[in-house]
Amino acid sequence: MKVLLVVTLGLVCLAAALPSDIFDFEGDNAEHEQDGEAGKSVTGEYKWESPEGIEFYVSYIADDKGYRVLESNAVPASNGLDASGRHANLEGDEDEGTE
Repeated sequence: MKVLLVVTLGLVCLAAALPSDIFDFEGDNAEHEQDGEAGKSVTGEYKWESPEGIEFYVSYIADDKGYRVLESNAVPASNGLDASGRHANLEGDEDEGTE
């Protein structure tokens, strides 16, 4: 019985140490997933649906250079550029932006 417990505990520790899914959550109107190695480099994406039925998303990386949004339709535009560096659609039309 003790051997089984030690083996099980060892397998759990080994699985926890593997740099793969760090966080994976899925709810009714939201989800969030992270991959990578905690404390080193993590990429992820989170999505949610507004009460009006609009789906928003943010794709990001967090590493030794900090937290950076890679792509998003939820982060506000600044100086005419959206989070990905593309020209932002500041008119509120359905087209997301231009190159």
